[in-house]
Amino acid sequence: MPRFAANLSMMFNEVPFLDRFDLAAKAGFQAVEFMFPYAFSAKEIRTRLDSNGLALVLHNLPAGDWEAGERGIACQPEKAAQFREGVAKAIDYAGALGVKQLNCLAGKAPDGVSADALRATFLENLRFAADQLRGAGLDLLIEPVNTFDIPGFYLNRPVQAVALLEELDLPNAFLQYDLYHTQRMQGELASTLTKYLPLIRHVQIADNPGRNEPGTGEINYPFLFALLDRVGYTGWVGCEYKPATTTEAGLGWLHAFA
Repeated sequence: MPRFAANLSMMFNEVPFLDRFDLAAKAGFQAVEFMFPYAFSAKEIRTRLDSNGLALVLHNLPAGDWEAGERGIACQPEKAAQFREGVAKAIDYAGALGVKQLNCLAGKAPDGVSADALRATFLENLRFAADQLRGAGLDLLIEPVNTFDIPGFYLNRPVQAVALLEELDLPNAFLQYDLYHTQRMQGELASTLTKYLPLIRHVQIADNPGRNEPGTGEINYPFLFALLDRVGYTGWVGCEYKPATTTEAGLGWLHAFA
């Protein structure tokens, strides 16, 4: 079975963020991920990781003003300077926290900007980020996100992400493949996982509908977990789902498969 990492932005949110590390370790997780570390000092987070024997496998680059509705700024021409500042901040945190890969959220396409300008901006920002991350020994990931949950999200299908990665042709730029987002946009999970495996460095899971834990919806996770083993995926699988009730009550799927 794959190796599972608890997403602490969504799981164990019955308690404050810094207390979630303890609960993840007690539940049997050996690794965690989360969206953003920036509201806390790297020292605070590192202490929680070390005291629980946890590895951090992923966090995102700064994504603009999340509370105001921004979901990334990498495709927005007017935010180029802010994006570059965020890359430097993310690298500092990554070095302190021991994470080896950072995810870049493209963001929502702003009104009045042409498709060509959006694509050119995103590519330019990805080149910059990948170059800076490579100097720090880090990989850059990009993640397609469904436009039902986030209307207007620029990067929304794996085929679009793969085309961009192939054009970039950079040694440290890869795909973050979220099964939930892909199911909502196109389905074909087994075939796209297999087809794009050489570019996939991180997988995330949630069931559909509801974005809850595996086993609550239509996605055949026993089959897909076996497929990940069969095709030779060796990365982590991030549990980026919203527990249907409490986190611990919904962990039966993990005890069955881990």
